[in-house]
Amino acid sequence: MLKTILYIAIGGALGSVLRYLTSMLVNKYWVNHFPMATFITNVLGCFLIGLIIGILEKNNLAASNLKWFLVTGFCGGYTTFSAFGMENVTLFQNNNTFLAFTYIGFSIIIGLFAIWLGLFVTK
Repeated sequence: MLKTILYIAIGGALGSVLRYLTSMLVNKYWVNHFPMATFITNVLGCFLIGLIIGILEKNNLAASNLKWFLVTGFCGGYTTFSAFGMENVTLFQNNNTFLAFTYIGFSIIIGLFAIWLGLFVTK
């Protein structure tokens, strides 16, 4: 258990640093009202989690410490949107279309409401 937490922590730290570096690089060349750095991070994170899970499954490593390090740690530290995307793809692949759309809708609507509520409470 402690070893797994360590893998996740190290991967998360590396993912968080890469997120910061991605934002710095994108914001250096893109100045606009559109949040391009977050958009690129989310899309790249989704690609990475799909790529990593595909490679791990292909090589029978889906239950390895590498998954904790790369998927939960690194991708989770880089962007939790990648986990959200992977969960929804899995729901669609398992023919849980209604549940996937419910999850997507509730995550967006309730998430935005929670942000508003948090801001409201601090005023």
